Amino acid sequence: MWPLTPEEFLQVSGLSFKDPSLLRRALTHRSYLNEHPDAVEDNERLEYLGDAALDFITAAWIYNRFPEMDEGGLTRLRSALVRTEQLAAFAQEIRLGEALFLGKGEATTGGRERQALLCGAFEALMGALYLDAGVEAVIEFIQPRLQTATRVAIEDERLLDARSILQMWAQAEMGETPHYETVTSSGPDHAREFVVEVQVGSAISARGTGRSKQEAAQSAAIQALADIDAQT
Repeated sequence: MWPLTPEEFLQVSGLSFKDPSLLRRALTHRSYLNEHPDAVEDNERLEYLGDAALDFITAAWIYNRFPEMDEGGLTRLRSALVRTEQLAAFAQEIRLGEALFLGKGEATTGGRERQALLCGAFEALMGALYLDAGVEAVIEFIQPRLQTATRVAIEDERLLDARSILQMWAQAEMGETPHYETVTSSGPDHAREFVVEVQVGSAISARGTGRSKQEAAQSAAIQALADIDAQT
């Protein structure tokens, strides 16, 4: 039943707070203060804290999850996982918009569904959770959602190169890390050709060629992804 009380929101989201005032503050949009002078503080300071916490936790999770991903891939993936649309989707999943304290004008003009507002509220909620229960509580809550969002990111070929996409698929679907091995190298120094084989467990094996090991590995990953597509 809309709207949700803070207590109902906790049941829906699976969260718990030792300090209810932190949750109340996280749920309070600045528009609510304009109409309720008794309200002490809005959620913008908590939003700042939660934004920083999510950036760090997401960066650390990606770094440990994908040990072969280069800096560019790590940065692009982190940006995808903490972008406004993604954090708004996390908020919608736990019905956060229904629990927010909004001014009447904001509420009647669709504020509970507005992505930027939901993103900020989710960041504020994570900031409040950090203050209430520490970083481990935020990690426990957000990591399963990062895992799911990463599966979606795998399908976005604009985001990552083939090696990164293959690694993300292998981690998400098989719990494995692709293994690359140089099979052969031939030709003169100025025009060498490398053959690299990639294996994912015992299920996926593909080879690629290139003028460098990196290029050959990329080619092998492209072939592996093509084989996966053919099997699905």
